[in-house]
Amino acid sequence: MSEVKLSAETRTEFGKGAARRIRRDNKVPVVLYGHGSDPLHLTLPGHDLLLALRTPNVLISLDIDGKSNELAIPKAVQRDPLKGFLEHVDLQLVKRGEKVTVEIFVHTEGELAPGGNLLEHVLNALPVETEATHIPESVTVSVEGLEAGASILAKDIPLPSGTTLAVEEDTVVLQVLAAQAEETEGEGAEGEEAAEA
Repeated sequence: MSEVKLSAETRTEFGKGAARRIRRDNKVPVVLYGHGSDPLHLTLPGHDLLLALRTPNVLISLDIDGKSNELAIPKAVQRDPLKGFLEHVDLQLVKRGEKVTVEIFVHTEGELAPGGNLLEHVLNALPVETEATHIPESVTVSVEGLEAGASILAKDIPLPSGTTLAVEEDTVVLQVLAAQAEETEGEGAEGEEAAEA
């Protein structure tokens, strides 16, 4: 997993007006919390943070005012609903070697059994516990040849070394649904004639 280095500045102004001024300067208000310490209010460069957040569960190395370095992972990201820019981000402090609980994406490979079956992602992301500096971006599971009624449980998904499930082993992650039979044209026409009569 890659580590992204960002320069952070502590902030002393709070509230909507201060947040607007920060965003006007192409920066993002951020709160850094964890390990029982008081929350630290920071600003980060908006564009650099936006690029970093494209990687799921990115590990961010913060250079705070040029005095201290901290490691953090994103916990909550607020975006403008219309324009999509970052409004606010919560970061959680982590230490090397520390275990954290995160969600990783579940990708599938292979083709389902013939017959127009549908694959339902019951969970798009799988909660796991892993070392903060070795968070996997995703896991891949094969659905090759699965038929309607089949399901893949959390325990069936291969996890990288050092990563464990943070959900019950028998939690359904994926399931195969039978394709719904469509109404034939003849039945629809008869129904319309009956309605007209």
